[in-house]
Amino acid sequence: MSKFENVTLVKEANIYDGGKVSSRTVEFADGTRKTLGVMLPGEYTFNTAEAEIMEMMSGELEVKLPGEDWKTLNTPETFNVPANSAFDLKIKTVTDYCCSYIAE
Repeated sequence: MSKFENVTLVKEANIYDGGKVSSRTVEFADGTRKTLGVMLPGEYTFNTAEAEIMEMMSGELEVKLPGEDWKTLNTPETFNVPANSAFDLKIKTVTDYCCSYIAE
């Protein structure tokens, strides 16, 4: 899906790591939400409360999911992150992403 319709966009940005990662929250009528963002080159660790589906739409990067080895992604590519965990990213080039939060 390349376009979201009938949504609410939260005006305030989510900004992390001194502005190297930023996103905006999109809220859907059914109560689900996603964030759309951009990551600049660097190494990051993200902690999750909810399960997530990370859709990496463009960029060069590596991901290390809980209990797994580093994996190079060939965007566009998607990976799942379990709730109450952490994952690591090595962003090589500016990366565009969409994060979907999954209620369990």
